[in-house]
Amino acid sequence: MSNIRVGMIGYKFMGKAHSNAYRALPMFFPKVTRPQMAVICGRDAVGLEQAREQFGWESAETDWRKLVTRDDIDLIDINAPSDAHKEIAIAAAEAGKHIFCEKPLALNLADSIEMLNAAEKAGVKHMVGFNYRFAPAVQLAKKLVSDGRIGEIYHFRGFFLQDWIVDPQFPLVWRLQKEIAGSGSHGDLGAHVIDMARFLVGEFQEVIGMSETFVKERPLPTAMTGLSAKGDKDAPRGQVTVDDATLFLARFANGALGSIEATRFAPGHRCTNSFEINGSKGSIKFDFERVNELEVYFTDDAADVQGFRRVIATDAPHAYSEAWWPAGHTIGYEHTFTHEMHEFMLALAEDRQPVPNFVDGVECQAVLEAVDKSIAERRWVAISELR
Repeated sequence: MSNIRVGMIGYKFMGKAHSNAYRALPMFFPKVTRPQMAVICGRDAVGLEQAREQFGWESAETDWRKLVTRDDIDLIDINAPSDAHKEIAIAAAEAGKHIFCEKPLALNLADSIEMLNAAEKAGVKHMVGFNYRFAPAVQLAKKLVSDGRIGEIYHFRGFFLQDWIVDPQFPLVWRLQKEIAGSGSHGDLGAHVIDMARFLVGEFQEVIGMSETFVKERPLPTAMTGLSAKGDKDAPRGQVTVDDATLFLARFANGALGSIEATRFAPGHRCTNSFEINGSKGSIKFDFERVNELEVYFTDDAADVQGFRRVIATDAPHAYSEAWWPAGHTIGYEHTFTHEMHEFMLALAEDRQPVPNFVDGVECQAVLEAVDKSIAERRWVAISELR
């Protein structure tokens, strides 16, 4: 298949990120299967047409049900709000379409499993949007762990900190409503850290957590776009039904210990997605606000030069370095999506499942729900209890 004809549902924050990735792929990865930006889909015809023209899609469709059954579409890209994921993904699978779906995969574990079962029954390729895996520095971290260069893993500590809703007058956007988003910082930010932990360390065994909603009510919005919104502080107010912050401890199946924190109430932290892994032979540290760098420490360094070293992961032999710029020229957030879509296009050409896929989405959802259960019941919860 020379071209993959894409129908994308959603056109705001993630829609823009995905569109940019599809447009960049042929220029920077010319040997991979080419995505054809065939149809963009959304409910607001005016906003949709503006996005179609700006992002470079060939045509627009306001009814996703029509889109998923079209014969001229091979892949359905879902970046609509979380409450729409399940219905669209199952319909797409039943129509024989490959599926890319943003995280979290669904509102709950049961829905995620239904999505996975539908995709497997249909025999289609499926991928979930954990884009941070595809930063070259994270790929280097994976290699160091997999090659045993930091030894037996003892600790994983990760946190994703933001501050965009600290103002109590910030409007009640859909991400703060459980019936649409599924959860707050836990499912939105924590899901990324959970996936990173699974990717780098392995499966979770048990968890215990706590959470808090600091601002209980907010003014209703008059407009929403991505992570921004408009509203009047004197407008009617609605209830915040998700967590503002969730923290939990974990034990991994391999014996390692973990701590994970996700919050939108950390002033000064715009997008601090960070982890540290400690092993018997060394440690590694990553912070997405310094996306091109990995800090590395090895215990067998000479005593007089021991300490963390800063590795710039954009040059050869690091992942994806052949596609981008000369030595020392950095890359950023948008490149993680290009690498993500590169993996999907490559998997389609090689007739294999891309990674991460719906299996990873289900496993992440199981950890999210185990944490929720532990908070509700104030106890340690084994991941196996959710199955």
